[in-house]
Amino acid sequence: MKNTSKVLIALGAGLAIGGLVGVLFAPDKGENTRKKIAESGKKFTDQLKRKVKNGKEKMEEHLSRVNGELEEVI
Repeated sequence: MKNTSKVLIALGAGLAIGGLVGVLFAPDKGENTRKKIAESGKKFTDQLKRKVKNGKEKMEEHLSRVNGELEEVI
């Protein structure tokens, strides 16, 4: 894994953890806090799914291009 990928993963994890800690220590009712945590979790999973989908599409494009180049060589 490239260093850039590691940094982005660490940054995303740090943001998620920081957001969660911020919500937990905010002066709000427990019910509201739980709703905020659930909403944040849903946002995070939606973003993660979107990024995984985009990454998969890019990998498929690269694989298709490489296969095409291999067929030209063979």
